[in-house]
Amino acid sequence: MVVKRLQEGVDYYLEGDLYVFTGKYLLERGYCCGSRCHHCPYPKEVQAESVRRRLEGHPIRNCAEFEAALKSSVKPVKQ
Repeated sequence: MVVKRLQEGVDYYLEGDLYVFTGKYLLERGYCCGSRCHHCPYPKEVQAESVRRRLEGHPIRNCAEFEAALKSSVKPVKQ
């Protein structure tokens, strides 16, 4: 597993004592964690599903869980 060292001003910035991730970093990470990040690049529907899962005690913790959640939450198109 490759660990990327985060760069201040590129991947995040400090707002008081809080680390605020940039949209660039969040997109590169590859999934919405449901923490209501200020710069979340994912569509509102995806964010809502991630928040719902987090509040239910089943937070998304990696790309594989994110992909599985997206597949299970996608409604089939009626023809």
